[in-house]
Amino acid sequence: MSQILITRPYGKGADLAEKLSQGGYQATLFPVLKIDYLTPDNTQLTPLLNADKIIFISQDAVKALLALKPDINTKAQFYAVGEQTAEAIWQAFGVRAAVPKLHDSEGLLALKSLQQVDGLNIVLVKGKGGRATIAKNLKQRGAFLNNLVAYQRGPVEGNATDWLDHWQSLDVKGIVITSNAAVDAIFRELGAKQLEWIRQCQFYVASARISEYLAAQQVDSANIHIAAGASDSAMFTCISEGNIMTEDTKPTSQLADPKATPNSSTKANAKVADSASATKKDFAMKQETNQNNKQKISKTGSLALLISLIVASGVGFQFYQKLHTQQQANMLVNQLSADNQLLSKELQAVKVAQQTLQQALFNSEQKVAASLAENADNTAKQLAAALQRAEQQTYSLNPQEVTSLQRMAEFKLWAEHDYKGAAAVLTRLDTLLAEHPGTGAIRQAIYQDLQALSTVEPVAIEAIYLKLHGVSKQVDELIFNSISLPEEAVAKKSEALSENISEWRQNVAKSWQQFKDMFVTVRTREDMVVAPFLSEQERHLVKQRLSLYLSQAQDALLAKQSSVYFTAVDAAKEIVNEYFQQDEAVSKAVLKSLSELSKEQLNFNQKVSLLSTVQVKEWAQ
Repeated sequence: MSQILITRPYGKGADLAEKLSQGGYQATLFPVLKIDYLTPDNTQLTPLLNADKIIFISQDAVKALLALKPDINTKAQFYAVGEQTAEAIWQAFGVRAAVPKLHDSEGLLALKSLQQVDGLNIVLVKGKGGRATIAKNLKQRGAFLNNLVAYQRGPVEGNATDWLDHWQSLDVKGIVITSNAAVDAIFRELGAKQLEWIRQCQFYVASARISEYLAAQQVDSANIHIAAGASDSAMFTCISEGNIMTEDTKPTSQLADPKATPNSSTKANAKVADSASATKKDFAMKQETNQNNKQKISKTGSLALLISLIVASGVGFQFYQKLHTQQQANMLVNQLSADNQLLSKELQAVKVAQQTLQQALFNSEQKVAASLAENADNTAKQLAAALQRAEQQTYSLNPQEVTSLQRMAEFKLWAEHDYKGAAAVLTRLDTLLAEHPGTGAIRQAIYQDLQALSTVEPVAIEAIYLKLHGVSKQVDELIFNSISLPEEAVAKKSEALSENISEWRQNVAKSWQQFKDMFVTVRTREDMVVAPFLSEQERHLVKQRLSLYLSQAQDALLAKQSSVYFTAVDAAKEIVNEYFQQDEAVSKAVLKSLSELSKEQLNFNQKVSLLSTVQVKEWAQ
């Protein structure tokens, strides 16, 4: 029975192994690759919403994409490289995919529906690395291609040299390979003897591309068999049509049969037997002669005859004893030879049983692992199918609720200039739409609106307001401009009246002056007064006016009136410059704060247009 090794990843070779077992082969599951699913970002997943055509390279591509639960345009045309990939697409998305007759990249590109793709959006769901033939040709045909890398292959844990030692112990004759990555995993770090052994095996590959890649490892083309694809049926047909020569079981070395070739002791025994026969014949002849000549024999002759008989009997008994002993020895040797032969057969049977038990244990482990992987895969498929059915169910979505949330977001943006509030409303709308299919275009527009709102830098209203409050608290500490009055001019007065009648005019003036001084005091100063002279009431009014401007700036800030704000700040700055001392520390601090406040960027009306508004209107219609 030929031993076939299946190197496909976990959960993919069980059906082929069962077919081979039913076909008279002995199949062993030995995955050399593992599949790791990747997590693409939203930029790579977004094209699925507007895709015209979606191409899946393998079943792993379908499973990896399904695990991401993306929003996908199920009205797009789906393509699969093989039948099994098409079946996986049907199980995952409920869509029938186009499959080429030749299950490879060239066969896919030869499809008539992929010839005229100029200007179409195509998403290629693939694994990391691999061939770029499909992407290259579709780009040359004018398509807008988006590569979605959803998984990657890698060798399983273990050393390839240990694998080959185990394969040799199983006497593997054929190896099934479905990817170039499996070739790399098998041929890494092999010694000369292991390379010599594995190159004598028969290889069953899924495509001509893998055959060429395997031939680069110096494997004879006569040992490479190309299947019609990677499906189980194609592989089974390829193996069935292939010619695997099985070696005959070598005969176990056995001891030679002593009856077949007589040895020297047997020949000696034959000679002894012949001598004994001759002696008996002589004895019989002598007895007959004695009977015929009884009367003629004398006593002396009788005595001589008796002595001769005794001697002949002794010689015959001795020969008989030797013959019996030799026969017993020969029987013992024959018995030992038979026991050795039986023991050799039993040892050979024990070796065969041990090898069979080892193979059974290994196959049991492989079957258990494959069964667990298959159960997990089936569970995942059932869960994905249930989710898909749930998503495809028709839900009642209230258009009025969607429109109301969109208008609320616009009101937050344009009337209140509350960018965070608008973003919160749009997030709530996106959560609502996520529960309903067919809203991918609106959700994509909402995502772009959220990105635009996140880039808007809001005005630090609270920080500016607190800074104005701090300046208003320093108003009472400001020191007014002080003036030093010049000394009063002392007029020399002549109080005494003249007794001369001719000086009556002077006497009248002096009398009037004395009368006026009794009621009115006029002081005169010789120097010029430059600074204004303010009373306590006027000083109080100046500070009240300054505080009023600062309060007006705070109110304008809260009302988001930038022009009123800057006017109030500038007016407050002019009052400080006019009425208060400039060299005082408090005045310097207040002027510095007012200068900084007058340079604030109060852009309350940043222009942000919501793309989701147009999408919601179109959807509502």
